[in-house]
Amino acid sequence: MRITDGDNPRLPYLREKTSKLTSSPGCYIMKDSSSKIIYIGKAKNLKNRVTSYFRKGQDHLPKVWKMVSHVNDYDFIVTDSEFEALVLECSLIKQYSPKYNILLKDDKGYSYIRITNEAFPRLQSVLQKYDDGAEYIGPYTSSYAVRQAVAEANKVFMLPTCSRKFPQDFGKQRPCLNHHIKQCMGVCTGQISQEEYNAVIRQALDYIRNGSQDSIERLTKEMEAAAEELNFELAAKLRDRISAITKAADKQKIIDPNMKDADIIAVSQNGEKACASVLMYRGGRLFDKADFFLGEEEDQTEMRENFITRFYSNRDSVPKEILLDEDIENYQLLEKWLREKSGHAVHISTPKRGHMLRLTTLAKSNASEYLSIKVGRTGKEIVALEELAKALELPKPPKFIECYDISNLASSDMVAGMVVFENGRPCKKYYKKFSIKTLSEQNDYASMCEVLERRFRNYFEKTDEGFSKLPDLILLDGGQGHVNTVTPVIRKMGIDVPVFGLVKDSKHRTRAVATGGGEISLTKSRSAFNLVTRIQDEVHRYAITYQAKKHRKSSYQLELTKVRGIGEKKAVKLMTQFKTKENLKKATVQELAKAAGINAAAAEELYKVIQDM
Repeated sequence: MRITDGDNPRLPYLREKTSKLTSSPGCYIMKDSSSKIIYIGKAKNLKNRVTSYFRKGQDHLPKVWKMVSHVNDYDFIVTDSEFEALVLECSLIKQYSPKYNILLKDDKGYSYIRITNEAFPRLQSVLQKYDDGAEYIGPYTSSYAVRQAVAEANKVFMLPTCSRKFPQDFGKQRPCLNHHIKQCMGVCTGQISQEEYNAVIRQALDYIRNGSQDSIERLTKEMEAAAEELNFELAAKLRDRISAITKAADKQKIIDPNMKDADIIAVSQNGEKACASVLMYRGGRLFDKADFFLGEEEDQTEMRENFITRFYSNRDSVPKEILLDEDIENYQLLEKWLREKSGHAVHISTPKRGHMLRLTTLAKSNASEYLSIKVGRTGKEIVALEELAKALELPKPPKFIECYDISNLASSDMVAGMVVFENGRPCKKYYKKFSIKTLSEQNDYASMCEVLERRFRNYFEKTDEGFSKLPDLILLDGGQGHVNTVTPVIRKMGIDVPVFGLVKDSKHRTRAVATGGGEISLTKSRSAFNLVTRIQDEVHRYAITYQAKKHRKSSYQLELTKVRGIGEKKAVKLMTQFKTKENLKKATVQELAKAAGINAAAAEELYKVIQDM
C-alpha cells in the first residue's frame, strides 16, 4: 500500500525531521498522537532506515502502512555499534511491548503420557490427568513431542491402538490389518499372555524415558540371557524388537543422540502472512515445539533475524546450536548477542544436506501446517509457493500470479487468455479474455506484447477491478523468446514485475521455466512443479475455449453474409444482439429485421437461412 500525506498529515514534519537525522547506528522509537510507543526498531544507519518509512509514494505492507499512518513523532537513541543497537532494541521491546513489533505468545498447556488401568494397558497421549486409576507420566510442555513419542513407541513395540477390550474380546473377531502388516502383536488372538504383554509395556516406557540406545542395550542383555536358557522363542522376539527399534531410530526425529542441545527454526510464508516453528532438542530428545503467527512480514532474512531476537529475549535458556531453514545476514551479530545473554558459545547455521537438513525440513513442515490453519490454505499450497519463490529467486512467495496464453487458428480468430492464481488457487473472478486487435497475421510474440500492454494500460487507468492489482509474478505460455520480447514492453511502462515463460515438451507437458537467459528446472521442487503445471494447463484451457467460441461465432457471421443485403457490419450487429446461434433461431422475422435494419423480404430470407444453419 502506498503511503500519502492524506494518510498522515504529520508526514511533511516527519520527513523534515528525518532529513537532519544522523547516519550512525541506533534505535528509533515511533509514537502515536498520545505519545504511546507503537514501534521500536534498530538500524545500522538511522537516517536511511527511518527515511524509508516516510518517503513520498513509498509502498508498504498493510501492517507497516497502518503503523506509519499513526506515527505522530519519533525519538531515537544513537549507539556506538549495530550490536549495541540490537541489545538496546531487545531491552526496549521487552519493556514497552509495542503494538506493531513481533510479540510472541505461547499459551499452550501441559501434556501427559497415560498408561491405562487395564489387564492389558494402553499407551496414550492426553492433555490432562484424571482420577481414573491410570498411571501418568509428565507433565510435558510439548503436546507435539508427547504425541510423537507415544505413536513411535506403539509402532516400534507393536502395541494395540484399536478399541477392543482385553481379555473380553479375545477371539471374537479376526485380527485387524495392523496385525497382518506387523504393526500390532495381535493381542486379540489370545496368544499373548498378560505377563508377556506387561513386559513389552515396560520396554516401551523405558524406550520413551531413556531413548533407543539404552533400550537396545537392555534388550540385548535380555536376548542373550534367553538364548543361554535355551528360550529361543523369546530370544527371537527380543531380536525382532531390537531390529524394530534400530530401524525406527534411523527414521524417527524424536530421540536423536546427535542433537544434545539445539533449536531448529523454520519460517513459512504465504503472501505477506508468515508463521515460525521451533523444534527444541534437549539431552538428545525432542523436548518441546512452539509455533508463532508473525502476521504480515516482508523481507525473509530480516523476518528471521527479528524472530530470533524476539524469541530469545523472553527465554531463560539458549541452546548451544541453532539451525535455520534459510541463511541470514547478521548471524555473527546474533551469535555474539546470544553468547553474552547465555554465557556460552552459540552457533547459528543453515544445513544444506543430510540429517540436519531433514530436521529443518520437519520444522518447515510444522510452520506450513500452522500457517495453513491461519490463512485457510493447505500446507501443500503454501509449500508450493515457497518452493516456486526459491527456485525463481523471488523476494517472497507470490500471492498473485498472472499467466497468459495466445490461441489462434492460423491467422483467424486470434485471442489470448489471462488466468489469475491467488495464494496457489484459481481466482476466476479476475480471469480475462482478449481479442487481438492490432494484428492481421499470426505473430505470437507481437500478440503477447499487445495483450500485456493493454492489461497494464488498464491498471493505470483503474477502469476494471480485475486489472487494479499488480501481480507478484507473470508467467507466459512460451519460452525464452516470449520473455525477452515482453519484458522490455512492460518495463517501459514502469511495471517492475518478474516475468518467466513456461516451456513445454514434445507431448505438450510442462518441462521447465524460461528466463531471459535460459531455463530453470523444477524437477527437484515437486510441489512448485505441480503448481506451475496446473497454472499452464488452466490458462491453455481458458484461452483455447475462448478461441473455439469465437471461431464458432465468426463462422455464424460468415454464413449470415451469404444472405442478400447482409454485409459484415450487419452480421456483427446480429451476433452482438443475439449472441448465440440458439438465440438467433428463436428470433422472429420482425426482430431480425429490426436488429439488422433490413426490409421484410430480406428478413424472411435471413430467417430461412438461420433455421437451416
